[in-house]
Amino acid sequence: MIYIEKKRTRFLALPICFTTYTISDEKVTITSGFLNITVDDAFMYKVQDVKLTKSFMERIFKLGTVTCYTGDTTHPELVLLHIRNANVIKDFLMNASEEARRKRRTMHTMDIDNSDVDTDDIK
Repeated sequence: MIYIEKKRTRFLALPICFTTYTISDEKVTITSGFLNITVDDAFMYKVQDVKLTKSFMERIFKLGTVTCYTGDTTHPELVLLHIRNANVIKDFLMNASEEARRKRRTMHTMDIDNSDVDTDDIK
């Protein structure tokens, strides 16, 4: 399944911005720009967490902002601003990222800080 959404304005939810979000089972692609085009990709297996926020104006115009927290070095946060069907896309991202991690047999590990451990106690 592929979702293609455009960034919209908060007022009247018009798609007059030049940013397109393409979400597939394999990756998330953000294409932005009019004269100079920038394309950013993040593989789905790198998506660790997803957050949905809706401001008052976004709720009036049935929009939402989805933030993907990734393990990617270039984009630790992918923000899909003011998109329609934000609830469906958030659920799709959560399920697709989990499935992509299962397919690649990758495991999300937490970064544990060892600064509290006294090295004199370890012998």
